[in-house]
Amino acid sequence: MAAPALQMLTANRLTSGDVVYWHADGWVEAFIDGDVFAEKEKAERALDAAGAFVAKNLVVAPYLFEVREDGGKIWPVKEREVIRAAGPTVRKDLGKQAHGVAPTEPVHPADLALAAKVRKADDVSI
Repeated sequence: MAAPALQMLTANRLTSGDVVYWHADGWVEAFIDGDVFAEKEKAERALDAAGAFVAKNLVVAPYLFEVREDGGKIWPVKEREVIRAAGPTVRKDLGKQAHGVAPTEPVHPADLALAAKVRKADDVSI
């Protein structure tokens, strides 16, 4: 039997657009501070609770995403969530990357070609 998928809950703060993560019935900006749900029912309850923050126009578009545990750390599974957790890709001297709260992991060889293309585009932001 496969282990249950780990999930986290994310949204965007309405006033600033910042990516936020669910933690203890509220929101934090650092990926590493977000709650990890091993049980689907708890993840769904958190998503339901996030609706109150949407109703108050504090966050928009909350959703669950899959994470994995590797080496005692939690990592996003999808590249989209890696980018969201790291902050804007055009300025490594500002934001979450500069403050050390973005998840980082070694680049896989298959990703090197893509990374080289991204570095060539000076004004690309994801």
